[in-house]
Amino acid sequence: MKKTVLITGASRGIGKICSIIFAQKGYNIAINYNTSDSDANKLKDDIILNGGTAEIYQADVSSYQQVADLVKRVYHDFGRIDVLINNAGISMHKVFTDVTCKEWEKICGVNLSGAIYCCREVIPHMLRHGKGRIINISSIWGERGASCETHYSVTKAAIIGLTKALSKEYASAGINVNCIAPGCIDTDMLSEFDEDELNKLIERTPCGRLGTGFDIAKVALFLASHESDFVTGQIIGVNGGFE
Repeated sequence: MKKTVLITGASRGIGKICSIIFAQKGYNIAINYNTSDSDANKLKDDIILNGGTAEIYQADVSSYQQVADLVKRVYHDFGRIDVLINNAGISMHKVFTDVTCKEWEKICGVNLSGAIYCCREVIPHMLRHGKGRIINISSIWGERGASCETHYSVTKAAIIGLTKALSKEYASAGINVNCIAPGCIDTDMLSEFDEDELNKLIERTPCGRLGTGFDIAKVALFLASHESDFVTGQIIGVNGGFE
């Protein structure tokens, strides 16, 4: 039976590339999105056109009820969820004291609560199957912190804590929980940076370039595979040696 991966925030960026890579390896792809309906549909069509299996699921992961409904629909359609990739996230480039309470609630809801809700709903299914993989997408800023991205850094640091705690709680049940902490990746999240700022990021990266979604997706694929059976509770930096 084909394995199924549920990827949140899958219509663009890292989530989109993960969807493509996992589809090429024979997974059923459950594409979660919130507002990017046309992008999600195009991704689904592209996967199917290339011989893969995919379905789209609209849900705002900051809503517990929508996450519960999302997981129920995926399980109904595919009968299993073998891998969960908590990728949905939003960023905010603002001075700490300028961030409003409403903005904090939004970024915390998507980046942190969304991951917690998805884990909460998927783990019971994995327990019934006796195995599973959870891959959380954090950030280098969750490890180091970033000026003018305090709120984002806080949520990504919390994802690291979530990963370490869950890995200890569920390892004996056959569920491996790991985290990828990307460095500077060429996605929409860098759209606020001008050319000079991007060049400065590249200068701080010994590999001499920005990362790509493929750099992240290939690590996610390893963490989802049997080759990573003895890997859990790890925070894997994919950052080109960023200093």
